[in-house]
Amino acid sequence: MYDFDYHRPGSLDEAAAMIAGKDDVKLLAGGMSLIPALKLRLARYSDLVDLGAIDALKGIRREGNTLVIGAMTPHAEVAASAEVARAIPALAALAGGIGDPLVRNRGTIGGSIANADPAADYPAGVLGLGATIVTSRREIAADDFFLGLFETALKPGEIITAVRFPVPQAAAYCKHPQPASRFALAGVFVAKMAGGVRVAVTGAGPSVLRFEQAEAALAKKFDPSALEGITLAPDDLNSDIHASAEYRASCVVVMARRAVQRASEARAR
Repeated sequence: MYDFDYHRPGSLDEAAAMIAGKDDVKLLAGGMSLIPALKLRLARYSDLVDLGAIDALKGIRREGNTLVIGAMTPHAEVAASAEVARAIPALAALAGGIGDPLVRNRGTIGGSIANADPAADYPAGVLGLGATIVTSRREIAADDFFLGLFETALKPGEIITAVRFPVPQAAAYCKHPQPASRFALAGVFVAKMAGGVRVAVTGAGPSVLRFEQAEAALAKKFDPSALEGITLAPDDLNSDIHASAEYRASCVVVMARRAVQRASEARAR
């Protein structure tokens, strides 16, 4: 690990001032991806600004038909939240399936989506539900947030403060996990919203993506049978030591069917 200066601000304004105008500074949320990268000397920064002491960035609350989760809220808290279970049980289930207990208790929703790992779970939930990412400067729609491999729409000095999720009529998340890391080889979040159906895929491509062909089919009939004959082209999908692009493409369709089945069953209860 290279040397760096460590800072732990007590407010959002203080954190923003610490990173303003600096090119070689990094925000530290849960650190589940950043700390290993630093230890392996794959990354180097002059300063780390730890957001862990900023209480305003934590917490879960319901605002009408919207669920608001603070950026520094750990995965384990989302998974165990009665408020999340009532509003969007699929999101609680997603959070409960991330990594292992250490990752779930240290990792945060803001850190996860800011990192934009192509196999992370939260990006699928954020995109699948059409969430809004609230930052220290603006609000960003999920469809505009994830730009590519570890790339987001965040600007230098911009800090995620919360994520606002519209409450769906029905939703579910299913993934085929890589056995060691629990990252998704292919994960699908399906949400039936008042304005239509959204299907988001993680783990398959260089970034989370919308499965538009499945969305169109499910908008006509929200049932697993609607996905019969639907395929995802493997051309732009990931192929590595864990799975080929063709395997991932096939797996996405299977996960999508399972997610629709699970969402339908939950809605019928």
